[in-house]
Amino acid sequence: MPLISHSKYQRPKWLFNRHLETVFPALFRKVPLRSPQTERIDTPDGDFLDLDWYRMDNEKLVIISHGLEGNSRRPYILGMAKIFLQNGYDVLCWNYRGCGEELNNQPIFYHSGATYDLDTVVSHTSEKYGAISLIGFSLGGNLTLKYLGENLSNDKPIEKGVAISVPLHLASSSEKISSGSNKLYSDRFLKTLREKVLRKAKNHPDQIPVHFLERINKLSDFDDFFTGPLHGFSDAKEYYQVNSSLFFLENIKTPTLILNAQNDPFLSDLCFPVKLAKELDPVYFEFPKQGGHVGFTSSDSSKPYFSEKRAFEFVSGDF
Repeated sequence: MPLISHSKYQRPKWLFNRHLETVFPALFRKVPLRSPQTERIDTPDGDFLDLDWYRMDNEKLVIISHGLEGNSRRPYILGMAKIFLQNGYDVLCWNYRGCGEELNNQPIFYHSGATYDLDTVVSHTSEKYGAISLIGFSLGGNLTLKYLGENLSNDKPIEKGVAISVPLHLASSSEKISSGSNKLYSDRFLKTLREKVLRKAKNHPDQIPVHFLERINKLSDFDDFFTGPLHGFSDAKEYYQVNSSLFFLENIKTPTLILNAQNDPFLSDLCFPVKLAKELDPVYFEFPKQGGHVGFTSSDSSKPYFSEKRAFEFVSGDF
């Protein structure tokens, strides 16, 4: 304990494999939600972060972090925001550096372990709210867990954490997403990452060596030549080792839920640490057999997704 061994999720019958479970909600889900209030805040190093606020003057706040090459307006972000808004929470969805509508100032952008930016967001909100919970999807899940494991939240009112479809072990997950039929996902990510590098290189030609782009065939190549070196790591191997949230779980003191589907095409076997799950008291692990990556689609499109219901149940007190 706390390994939740009997997850209640069952996918809709028409989503009969992990790829359909992953792709369908990303392409076809629509979430009706009012337009947010936008805010831009400064970072300590002279950059900025763009925030989307959904305020109802509640005392409790949920901060939601998106996945790789996502943003604050993706359907999975809006679906999660909606269930909390309907149940007495204010919601803040934020964009990582370079993921909003405007490219960020510094040559660096974002990465799986950039907890300094999450800490900037949390610090910006912590004086107003007496209770804050953190929810992260995929890369944002890794970011959330690492942040909690580093105990950067010690002086802030963080009550709960939730990480969904999270690549706990970055190196093996990077290989998984770039192999076999999963490569279509990594190719899609690489397309937008290449475009981002080319745009950033116009502003920082000396720091961003675009000639390496021709040598990139998978995500680990991109992390080898760009993500790692731009953010102070020697290569992808060091970047993955230093930032994998798997190595921070034992230090988490905040009640936290990890929800990973066993058929997630992005996640390696190391993202399902059953033995560790039985040893950690504050961290709850739930590994449904189905769900895909950031999927967990509801059979009734008018109702919240399973991941949203589980996140709300956990944050509101029903573990």
